[in-house]
Formats: sequence, C-alpha cells, structure tokens
Amino acid sequence: MKILMLNHEFPPVGGGASPITFELSKQLVKMGHHVDVVTMHYGKLPRFETVEGVNIYRTPAIRKRPNICYAHELATYVPGALFKTVRLAKREKYDITHCHFIIPGGPLAWLVKKFAGTPFIITCHGSDVPGYNPDRFKSMHKALLPSWRFLVRRTSLLTSPSESLKKLILQSCQDTGIKVIPNGIYTERFGKGPKEKSILMCSRILPRKGFQYAIQAVKDIKLDWQLHVVGQGPYLPELKKLAEGSKTPIKFWGWLDNNDPTFYELFSKSAIFVFPSEAENFPSVLLEAQASGMAIITSTAGGCPEVVGKAGLLVEPGDTEGIRKMLVKLTESDKLRQQFGKDALKRAQQQFNWEKIARQYLNCYNEVLNTPPGN
Repeated sequence: MKILMLNHEFPPVGGGASPITFELSKQLVKMGHHVDVVTMHYGKLPRFETVEGVNIYRTPAIRKRPNICYAHELATYVPGALFKTVRLAKREKYDITHCHFIIPGGPLAWLVKKFAGTPFIITCHGSDVPGYNPDRFKSMHKALLPSWRFLVRRTSLLTSPSESLKKLILQSCQDTGIKVIPNGIYTERFGKGPKEKSILMCSRILPRKGFQYAIQAVKDIKLDWQLHVVGQGPYLPELKKLAEGSKTPIKFWGWLDNNDPTFYELFSKSAIFVFPSEAENFPSVLLEAQASGMAIITSTAGGCPEVVGKAGLLVEPGDTEGIRKMLVKLTESDKLRQQFGKDALKRAQQQFNWEKIARQYLNCYNEVLNTPPGN
C-alpha cells in the first residue's frame, strides 16, 4: 500500500504527535508498505531525506522553534506544502492519505482528495479539538469551528488515541464516527535500569502540565533523591523561580531531542516519573516512562488514566499534597516502586507495541478503501 502521511511537525521537531507519526511510519515500512511524509521545514534540516525507509519532504514554513509552534506559524503549513503535496499525490497515486491533526493538516488532506482523488483519514491529537487546552487555543478553536466541522464531516474516518478525546470531539460534532486507536511505543529502545534515586518529569513546559504542583510537593521536604525536569516552554522561568530554595535538589535540563543520549539516559536511570497534567489526550511521555520501567504518578485528567491503567498511581489535577504523599510512599519502598515499574513495562509491551497499533491502522485503511464512495 502507498501511504501519504501529513503532519506539520516531525522529528526532530515537535511534541508528542511528532514521534508518534514517525514511529507509525517506520512500522508501516517494516510491514512492506510505502510511506511518504510531508511536514514543515525548520532550520537547517534537509528539504528531503529518507530515514529508515520513510521518505520525508519538508516544505516552506516560518516555524521559529523546534518545541512549540504558534497559530500564525501553523497557518503557513498548507500554502507551503500544497504544491509539493498535490504533485506527489498525482505522481505516486497514493492509496490513502493519513493526516495528523484536523487543523492545520486537514485542509491539505481535503485538497489532495479534490485534486488527486486520494481518500483520507485524520487522527486527532488534542490541540486540534475544540475545548482542549482552552488557555492556548480557545479563540482559535472558536474562529475555526465551521471549517473544523466541514473537515470532520468529509474525512473518510476520524481516529482518536483516547476515549477521553473522543468524547470531547463529539461535543462539537455529534454526527461523526470515531475509532479509538492508542499511540504505540517501542519498549526495546528504552533502558530498564539499574535505577537511581532519580525522579523525572518531561514535557513542554506549560502551566497546564502541572509541574508546579510536583515542585511544590518536594520543595519543603528533604528527599534523598534528585528531581530532573526535561523540557522547554514559556512557563519555564516561573518554574525555575518556584524551585529556588528547594530542600529536594531540582535540575532543569531544558529541551532534549528524543535522539539525544542524555534523554534516554535520564529515562533509563530514573525510578519514578511524575506527570501531573491538568489536560491531556494520550501523552506519549507516559508510554516512554512505562517502557523505561518507571513507577508512575500521573493525574486523572484526560487520557492519562487510559495510558497507565492499574500500572500507575493517580492524583486529581492540582493535588500537591497527593503528589507529596505518593512520592514519599514510593521513595520509601523499594518493593512497591519496583513492582509498579514492572507492571508499567508489562503494560507497554502488551498493550501498546507498534506492530499491534499499526495493524489497527491498516485495518482502518482497508475499511476506507473497501467502502463504496458516498457511503
């Protein structure tokens, strides 16, 4: 099968949906399929390259940062990629287009269908859904809602990584079918120890990620552990200021590319992972923590409980005292900490391996291709 993959962000650029798109593409190539990716150009990255069998086309855009993309930058994806994408579609005669994010990629997928006749599916990732992360996207979602509904009703199939996000989508467009397919992980890429007295947090540094609650939880207690914070974002200066004078040592690493050896070393050596987010879809970073065999503390928000299941500890969003109690509980019990780590790894291996996830997507592709037009 020939597959056109669209995502405005792609490694080494972007957040959680970026590596998800890459890993799915690589798995599809391993299974004998042809995959071309069209994404935004950034910095000095090559305009075209082939990585592990995946052809990557980077088209003109004005993205300024690798870890975050603002609305005016997102808007340049479609005009910058349109000519290249349509030309590729006419030349390659793809069987299907798989677009990640309704906005900004959805219009491009729809135009490819118009010009080249290629059916398309869209996978939502959170920020492209009205009501998700209103502190950043409320105005944009409101302005784009008519266009959003237009695209949702014209895609051959909509998929969501979590039941939580599916429910949010249905609040804005009830007359659409949505299939839930979780994100995947290659567990063998992550080291499993030996573990050190290390607590890890990793994400874009935004207020809704809740890192401030974890810092408050350890600031006034003297744990014989090191808290590591990986990530970059507009809330980082506030977070560093909050961490001043902490009795538990806290180290900020900034943004680390997930190909950076330091990134994997931190995941390999850390014994506890804390992710107290206030709003999430299906955070890939929790999969990475599971694959590393860490004991996980996360929130009840969004898709977080769907990722960890019973293999993690849950707190309500903003519950500083709850985070503190669970951290003390885990740091004081080697047995409990190790058992949660084993359960987390087992869950990642059994539920979220990429071959299993890719086959679910292939079933979707075939379902679309075998459905008569107009049905």
